[in-house]
Amino acid sequence: MNHARTPQILLRSLQVAWPTVLLIGGWALWVRVNGYTELVAPMPQSVAADIVTHSGAYLGPVLTTTWTALAGLVIGTLVGSVLAILVWSSRILTAVLTPAAVLMRSVPVVAIVPVMIGLLGTGKPAVVAITVVVTFFPAFSLVASGLRSPSVSTQDVFAVLGASKRATLVRLLIPCAVPNALVAVRIAAPSTILSAMLAEFLIGKSGLGFMFVDSVSYSNYARAWGTGVVATALAVVAFVAATRLERRTLDRVT
Repeated sequence: MNHARTPQILLRSLQVAWPTVLLIGGWALWVRVNGYTELVAPMPQSVAADIVTHSGAYLGPVLTTTWTALAGLVIGTLVGSVLAILVWSSRILTAVLTPAAVLMRSVPVVAIVPVMIGLLGTGKPAVVAITVVVTFFPAFSLVASGLRSPSVSTQDVFAVLGASKRATLVRLLIPCAVPNALVAVRIAAPSTILSAMLAEFLIGKSGLGFMFVDSVSYSNYARAWGTGVVATALAVVAFVAATRLERRTLDRVT
């Protein structure tokens, strides 16, 4: 039985490993072909050596960015879900909130930063708020779609039974929207890490984004590239974790 599972394990390992090998090989080839020095683009082994030998320097920023991204993801999902429910509840709110949400999603982050600084200063709340603005839209869009997913006949059953609008929302529509909300979390999880890093890069005083700025200012380019590598790995981990959360939750509720 173990022999039968060996090919499956090897196939899964290959599926996970080949993008990494291709990326690292392309990176090294790009540096070699262009003849870049360590001050322009360090080789992968230099970046890996910095990450391994100075792992303690990365730990604090990783934890900071992770907590910032998690807070932004949770708050952004809640905000998007609440806005979706408000849009479902009223045509007037639909006309007001939907264009506003699309506009907020379309505005570049750099344009949002001065507003957040004026409202919240340059501390952690502003960084989290920027992350929320970047990540709320998937929840808003997908939860709104989930609230409209039940068939007309199913909603008619609730109407015949005399269910109120609130009861229909709580007992029918929200449960139908849960899978969409989990998809929104899965989609937003990787971008939340990168948006948190971007916010830290622009106005933060800690985290991977600030670490990148600090490394560049001291011409420590291996550390700067290492920050990007760690952030990318963190985004992949966030996606995998969100995918597993989605599967386990759906297995329990369906």
